[in-house]
Amino acid sequence: MVKKKIFKVLTIGLATVISMAFFAGCGNKKDDKTEQASTTTADQPGWKEDTSPITLDWYVNYSWFTKKWQDDAISKYVTKKTGVTLNLISPAGNEAEKVNTMIASGKLPDILTLDCNDAAIKTMIQGGLVSPLDELAQKYDLYFTKVADQQKLDWYKQEDGHVYEYPNASSSLKDFDKYKDLKPSNQTFLVRKDMYEALGKPDMSTPEGFLNALKAAKEKFGTVNGQPLIPIGFHEFGDTGNYSFEAYLQNFLSIPMDKDGKFYDRQTDPEYINWLKTFRKANEMGLLAKDIFVDKRSQMEEKIAQGRYFAMLYQRSDMATQQLALYKKDPNSIYIAVDGPKNSKKEQSKLSGDSLGGWTVTLVSKACKDPKRAIRFISYLISEEGNKDLFLGEKGVTYDTIDGKEQFKPEVLDLLNSDRAAFDKKYGASFTYWMLMDTNLQLKWAPPSSAPIKAMEDWTKGKTVSYAVFDNTKPTGDNAEGIANTKIEQLFGATLPKLLMAKSDAEFDSIFAEFKKKRDEAGFNKVMDYKQKQYESNKKKLGVK
Repeated sequence: MVKKKIFKVLTIGLATVISMAFFAGCGNKKDDKTEQASTTTADQPGWKEDTSPITLDWYVNYSWFTKKWQDDAISKYVTKKTGVTLNLISPAGNEAEKVNTMIASGKLPDILTLDCNDAAIKTMIQGGLVSPLDELAQKYDLYFTKVADQQKLDWYKQEDGHVYEYPNASSSLKDFDKYKDLKPSNQTFLVRKDMYEALGKPDMSTPEGFLNALKAAKEKFGTVNGQPLIPIGFHEFGDTGNYSFEAYLQNFLSIPMDKDGKFYDRQTDPEYINWLKTFRKANEMGLLAKDIFVDKRSQMEEKIAQGRYFAMLYQRSDMATQQLALYKKDPNSIYIAVDGPKNSKKEQSKLSGDSLGGWTVTLVSKACKDPKRAIRFISYLISEEGNKDLFLGEKGVTYDTIDGKEQFKPEVLDLLNSDRAAFDKKYGASFTYWMLMDTNLQLKWAPPSSAPIKAMEDWTKGKTVSYAVFDNTKPTGDNAEGIANTKIEQLFGATLPKLLMAKSDAEFDSIFAEFKKKRDEAGFNKVMDYKQKQYESNKKKLGVK
């Protein structure tokens, strides 16, 4: 799953946001029933108290998420059960612009889901635009305090003592150790099986082997069904860079996050720079197609389904649907995971698994039309019952007890393993609605992965590590370090394509030197001081020495 980052700080300033939030809050009238406190206990699911029809607006800050509620079996079942219908909203274009516009207007949807590192989260919290989940729970639904993971709540507790966000795809340190071999990393280096084998399974872990393999693939397989072969693909480029070329590549190279107790500047690591220059050389050799700099996820998915990439530095879960489609057409045309870029010492890659901070977080806005129903629905979704409903669905419809285990009915499982897009559309199960999924709980019901998916999973086993102690170390918001970090991220986003398209290593060095100079001018030292402080705080919070 690919993370988006905020690309600019609101120019109106936090004071204006707070002002707008105040007036928006004043104009937001809720009925008397909403304001009544809950009479339930922590052992009683509050959502069962009121299952009357209600529609909640839920904003999901990913332009690629276009799913609509009530057009599949799962959403119909959840609505029938809880009374809640979701009006799912996603941005049509730039996510950061959409969020900033909503914040500036002071008008937020009922519920919001954003990347856990999104700078807009801090702006909303500081601007008083979102409600503390702990307060909503105490007032309306004590059941939340039972089903929420305490370590996750402690992790997201703000300086004011309140918790405003709850993560998905998150693992406490105890759960990470328990489940890391059952749900390994998403990070993979992929090659098209038939092409890779035809080239003699070359070693692509060194710069020379990597370039030689891309060159050989382009020469031997110039076109795919009449379309030009793309030697290598990555995640999409955005305003702040490209995930494949940042933490993803750095993890493959096993670059440390800290050295001697100090937060490490991975961006200037010699191994990292060497591989960035390798990609620059690939471009000089005509091995970086122009498509990779402009394609969005939907366009990339289309090209993956066509098998047009020879290699990809990509998250396996983001191409699972296309993988199944390729397997259905020709099992030899699928993508397989192999050793990708490694450092000069040939050290094992250290790929990230589920973190404590999770992938996304969900918040309830102060403008929520019915905060009682919102927190109760969130409690339901994070509970085992809610996770089971969103994964398995309704008994007799999408699953049954088969051979003593609750699992998908054969025809449902067949569709899941053959056509994920059709599965999502018809059933909406297996966390099609992933906003508050618990990837540990799902292991109780998850079917064995199909062959082309399992092979990618298995490759990451033994390479998956927890980076939890480094979560939430990035400065965000309107403070000095937050503004500095935003400028630096934007600067890198503008610099990265220039580095890759530099005509020589000398030009690369010149561009990178200018980047470092501007980075320092923007306040890089402030950013690193903040990260160090947060890192040390995290270690104390998690009991890590």
